[in-house]
Amino acid sequence: MHRLIDRLEDKHCLTNDEWIALITDRSEAEYLFERARFTAKQYYGNAVYTRGLIEFTNYCKNNCYYCGIRRDNRNADRYRLSREDIMDCCRQGYELGFRTFVLQGGEDLYYTDERLVDIISEIRGHYPDCALTLSLGERSRESYQKLFDAGADRYLLRHETADEAHYKKLHPSEMSYENRIKCLYTLKEIGYQVGCGFMVGSPGQTIESLAKDMQFITELQPQMVGIGPFVPHHETPFSDETKGTVELTLYMLGLLRLLKPNLLLPATTALGTIDPRGREKGILAGANVVMPNLSPTRVRKKYELYDNKICTGDEAAECRTCLNRRMESIGYELAVDRGDPAQQ
Repeated sequence: MHRLIDRLEDKHCLTNDEWIALITDRSEAEYLFERARFTAKQYYGNAVYTRGLIEFTNYCKNNCYYCGIRRDNRNADRYRLSREDIMDCCRQGYELGFRTFVLQGGEDLYYTDERLVDIISEIRGHYPDCALTLSLGERSRESYQKLFDAGADRYLLRHETADEAHYKKLHPSEMSYENRIKCLYTLKEIGYQVGCGFMVGSPGQTIESLAKDMQFITELQPQMVGIGPFVPHHETPFSDETKGTVELTLYMLGLLRLLKPNLLLPATTALGTIDPRGREKGILAGANVVMPNLSPTRVRKKYELYDNKICTGDEAAECRTCLNRRMESIGYELAVDRGDPAQQ
């Protein structure tokens, strides 16, 4: 496997058969992580970028089989943050050193383009030196354009899986794999820094599915890729499914770093949920982003995409202090920076 890892580091692409071989045989994981760390440090040094996450609505019109805020979860305690709440999150975050804010929510029809443009414009007006990332799901080209014109810089839209048959196992028939992929290319065309991503170990996922994910990311060339282990939620059809593993998630992080050396690659909260040192391990596998929560503590537990999510009771300052300590323990530091992609 050394040969394939070296080839990936050199060429930044593999054939489908090579991806399958490399993901199947993970015996050289430590060598992969060593190369991934080296590559990440070439582009970003010891800096770990922070994204201040604001989970502003847990209403969602979709019914994805894996998600705790799915439409049919009647036991979800729904909420929406007011514009004042959102601005207060930004104010606290800015004081703590965050220079990227991430507005994330379910696909909530209450948030029309007009309402979102107002919020985005206000954030942009108050914090011109910050990057603003949106994670609001599938919308029309016209909507994406309006939000970009209002001042949004980045957009996160996990593709979930690049295997269409697998996509249908994770989503109801009303959702379209074709539209999900189309949205990602539309976002790129408009000029966003684009993030995609997938769950590791989701029900029905195969090595072949993961190889397709890597081929898709090679084609799309996003600026960000968010991956994390599948973690079941008790109020979903996948409640009894087996969660993804730390080992395979870390391995995929390492492969992603070598595939696209300047990627913005988060060590996700889900990784920290299934392993107490998951985020540290993620950074040591090649990741360079963490996303602490700026949402008010009164709503943190309500934005429950999966069970046992960590950090739901911590204040924003506690989250940042804790993460800073964790990063320093492995020789890295949290950067006060927008954290744009390095030039490749």
